[in-house]
Amino acid sequence: MGAALIGQDPRWVGRISATLYAQTRQAPGGVNAQAIAAIQNALLDISARALGVPVHALFGGAVRNRLPLYWSHCGSRRARTPELVGHPAPRSLDDIVALGREVRARGFSALKTNIMRFGRDGVASVHMPGFGQGSEHPQLNANPNIIGDAAALMAAFRQGAGADAELMLDLNFNFRPEGYLRMVRALEASSLAWAEIDLFDAPALAHLRAVVKTPIASGESLYGLRQYRPFLEARAVDVAIIDVPWNGLLESLRIANLADAFEVNVAPHNFYGPLSTLMSAQLCAIAPNFRIMEIDVDDVPWIDDLVTAPPRIENGTLLLSDAPGWGAEVNEASVRAHPAPDSFVSALRIWQG
Repeated sequence: MGAALIGQDPRWVGRISATLYAQTRQAPGGVNAQAIAAIQNALLDISARALGVPVHALFGGAVRNRLPLYWSHCGSRRARTPELVGHPAPRSLDDIVALGREVRARGFSALKTNIMRFGRDGVASVHMPGFGQGSEHPQLNANPNIIGDAAALMAAFRQGAGADAELMLDLNFNFRPEGYLRMVRALEASSLAWAEIDLFDAPALAHLRAVVKTPIASGESLYGLRQYRPFLEARAVDVAIIDVPWNGLLESLRIANLADAFEVNVAPHNFYGPLSTLMSAQLCAIAPNFRIMEIDVDDVPWIDDLVTAPPRIENGTLLLSDAPGWGAEVNEASVRAHPAPDSFVSALRIWQG
């Protein structure tokens, strides 16, 4: 896609994006959407830098310059890759209580985690059958032991983080509607800010939202306005999750505006690193219906070296940059110093721990 654009004016972001969408109309979404989004985001950066302004200035300026954050993959990253993030894996619910206290001590008032289970040997595992891992793949059943473990996990986080903390649990694609229903009802005692559920069936998610008390967040795996529309029309979500690197900021704003028309707040799907954080921050700064921003606190120690000006975080809040473009450039020397694994399989094995 990029090769076909050589010689064109990079400031014509809308025209170029429309052309790329038209060229991939018969195969929308997936890698095609991600490629268009990458090009679109690069063009927005170029356009803003040409004017000497931050990207948000291209859209009328920021509504806010301080963005509340939630600590994402809290505990689950340590459970999967302790050697990469430099923290020991949690081995018991007592460690989860302590982690909840750490979250508050570091200035965060909100956190999100995944289902973690502790074996008799104290080894933590992350429940992810929706991605082909574990004995519950492919049936995706929510048996009583899994439900009980999830409830105990969130109760431990509540004990450590405090009664006023916002707790979220990401259930991903790990169950079917019947299992999500039983799981979410069992978690009502933890007073979650939201349960995050991935389903591609809008009516099924709408029914689930209608019969549970816990707010429902979803959408991180959707592409483009057309995929979000049925979920909003069905009143299936309380919070629409939007992936800016996968949708592009132009399309992400269209999705946020549609959500606003349905009185639904939005939050970014942001777990890639500092450049994604800077991109996602622009959406959060512009959209009036912003809820809260995702951030991964546990990461490799050199993660911020990948950009020339890493995101600034103070007391659980991201400070919006006024620097041109996204607010930083890629530090290519640092990228070369930390090459990706030789294959996707190797990367997946590292992530799975």
